[in-house]
This record gives sequence, structure tokens and C-alpha cells, in this order.
Amino acid sequence: MPKAIKKKAKKKGHSEPDVQERLLDMKTIFEQKQKKVALYGIALLALVLIVGGFFIHKYRADQKARELEYEGYKVFYGEYVKQPLPDKERFRNALDLFKQAYETRKRPRVLLYIANSYYKLAEYDKALSTFSDFVKDYPDNRDLLPLAYKEMADIQLKKGNKEEALKVLSKLYNTPGGIFRDYALMESGRILEDEGKKKDAMAKYKELTAEFKDSPFYGEAEAKLGGKSPLKLKKQVK
Repeated sequence: MPKAIKKKAKKKGHSEPDVQERLLDMKTIFEQKQKKVALYGIALLALVLIVGGFFIHKYRADQKARELEYEGYKVFYGEYVKQPLPDKERFRNALDLFKQAYETRKRPRVLLYIANSYYKLAEYDKALSTFSDFVKDYPDNRDLLPLAYKEMADIQLKKGNKEEALKVLSKLYNTPGGIFRDYALMESGRILEDEGKKKDAMAKYKELTAEFKDSPFYGEAEAKLGGKSPLKLKKQVK
């Protein structure tokens, strides 16, 4: 008998709908990745714009502050002006310029000039308050801190507050850097002597003559200790 012919089973392949579905999935994944990349790109661009805008704003603010400072210095010292102004008006205008500069960019030197402007205008309470702000805000500024203490001591003396002046002079003497230490000793000695505390005053004069032989106050301190008077010293120099 003839053998039965077996039909070969057809291999099961991917139908057209399956292929289309896979292609659609790949397209969806690709589009999602594109969206993520686009979002990252937008976020990065936004960050660059924000940072760039910040630096541009800072640069412009710094430039404006420098211009205001420079104008303030010119007015304060009465330099490069066509028409000289009365002192009161000059220092008032300088004060306004320094305030604008400090609001634009806070710099210790500008705050010191604001305080000095008040001082020149004889507005001692405002000057003292501003100098106090300087001491509080810039305690590590060795270059300018002694200047602030010196002016504060002078204001306290003008207001008749000798005890407060002595406290400020003590801070001035102990400020790192050494500038105005001889002044602090001399002024402290004068105050103590005026208050009848001669022994304490002599101690200040003695320290000044021992440590600051090149000080402009050396002659006066030596005279206070019973040495040569400043007048005799001048005659000897001649």
C-alpha cells in the first residue's frame, strides 16, 4: 500500500499585527525618551538663564554701586566740582550718594563713609549708631575697624560721655593691627587725668613712651611724665 503522505506543519511566524504592535511600542519608547531629553534640555537652559541673569544683574549692580561711590567721594571731598557747595549741603549730598551705593551693594568702606557724613553734619547720634552697625557687621575688618572706634570715641567725648569714650578707646587699643593704639593711650590718659585719676593717667603715658617712641604723641606724653615739654623738644629740633 502506498505510504500516506504527511503534510509538513507550517512554522508559526510573526503575524503582521504583531510586528505592527512591536513597532508601535518602540515608537512610543523613543518618543518618551525624546520628551525626557527635551525636558532635561529645557531645565538646563532655564538654569543657565537663571545663573546668567544673576551674574548679569550682579555685574550691573556692582557697576552702578561703583559709580555712586565715586560720585559720593567726589562730593564728600569737594573734588572735580565746577561749583563748590557749602559744607552742610556737600556732606548731605555725599550722604545721599553713599546710602544709594550701600543699598545697591553693601561694602564696609561705604558704610564707614555714611557714618562719617553724619559726623560731618554734626548728627552725632546717627553717626554713632552707624559706626556701631559697622562694628557689628564687619568685626574682622582690621583695616577700617580702628577708624570706626576712633570716631566713636571722639563722638562720645563731644557728647560728654567720658566713661563710654574710655570703653571705646580700650577696644581701639585691643584691636588687632596696632593702628591708633598710641592715640588710644594718649586720649585715655587725658580723660583719666581730667577725672582726677592721675595715677592711671600716668600709667597710660608711661606705656606710650615705652612702646611708641615714634608716635606724634610721644612728646606730650613725656612732658606729662615730667620730662621735656613739647615746646622745648621743638626748639631742640630747630
